[in-house]
Amino acid sequence: MGKFLVRKIGSKTLAGMIVETEAYIGPQDKASHAFGGKRTARNQAEWMTGGHIYIYLVYGMYWQLNISTGKEDRPECVLIRAIQPTNGIALKGKGVRVKGIERAANGPGKLCRWLKLNKSFYGEDVTKSRRIWLEEKGIKFKPSQIKKGPRIGIDYAGLFWSKKPWRFWLKDNPCVSK
Repeated sequence: MGKFLVRKIGSKTLAGMIVETEAYIGPQDKASHAFGGKRTARNQAEWMTGGHIYIYLVYGMYWQLNISTGKEDRPECVLIRAIQPTNGIALKGKGVRVKGIERAANGPGKLCRWLKLNKSFYGEDVTKSRRIWLEEKGIKFKPSQIKKGPRIGIDYAGLFWSKKPWRFWLKDNPCVSK
């Protein structure tokens, strides 16, 4: 929360503060694509050292952006669910309210569409990339400003895993997914 996802497209830069995420912890997590130690061409990036992009298509039409967070061969990642677009907008405090832009990237599919992300980003290292990276702007939040709850859309993982409070979002932020 509070880090900025930055995307360079030619001479244009798109950026937004991360305001919503979900965590996936690998082989023991029934909601993870690496559940049971499953390793395929599709989820290989999940097994990379932290900082690599694991992007995949759902429903044949929506890209989902994940960033690996574990050590090599430890498939942990975080799904970036929503960002608060900020490029070209002066930040005032810890949030920005700009009419019309609040819904531009408020969900995993919309976020990828707004940032123009696709399969070409698969496996990209956000610590070295010149087209997508994370930036620290010194924005910090108190624990009371960050809400947590169950991950979304993973009922297939069973009651235990679908109820884990591993979805995190910035309280009262207008750019969090609905």
